[in-house]
Amino acid sequence: MVKGSFSDETLYAVNVDRAWNAFVIDAHNLLPKILPDIISQAVIVEGDGGIGTVYNIDFTQAVSEFRFVKHKVVGLDSDCYKIEDAVVDGGYIGSRLKSYIFVQKFEEKFEEEGEGSTVVKLTVEYETLDEKPLSVEEQKELIEQVNVFRKAIEGYLQAHPTAYV
Repeated sequence: MVKGSFSDETLYAVNVDRAWNAFVIDAHNLLPKILPDIISQAVIVEGDGGIGTVYNIDFTQAVSEFRFVKHKVVGLDSDCYKIEDAVVDGGYIGSRLKSYIFVQKFEEKFEEEGEGSTVVKLTVEYETLDEKPLSVEEQKELIEQVNVFRKAIEGYLQAHPTAYV
């Protein structure tokens, strides 16, 4: 087994409070509504949204790699806009990875004109099942999967300027 990590930063054209509320706090309700072709349901299995909360996301046939992903909130700091989610079942667990954690930090970025934007700094910490680290292509695939959901939420927030204020 090999332990590793990689990082990414993405800019979203919504302020940090709205991004945090939609991307983190209410994503389990919002994602099935805005991506019904990809997500059939997302539910809280255990907990109240804080540390220890377990979410299960079931995917439609459009996702061929896996049918579901279950993740647990292992770190949460709403004041600093930081969340750590450990994938505990589904996803790439058992196929390529033994474990993986998404560490996300949301930071406000103010532009000279208009409303602020949000930079999301993502670090993925992982442990493989074999003796090979994730390839650059595998890393990009994981980041892209996360960004698909975030870009859909960003589009929703831009189209609904009073949502999640």
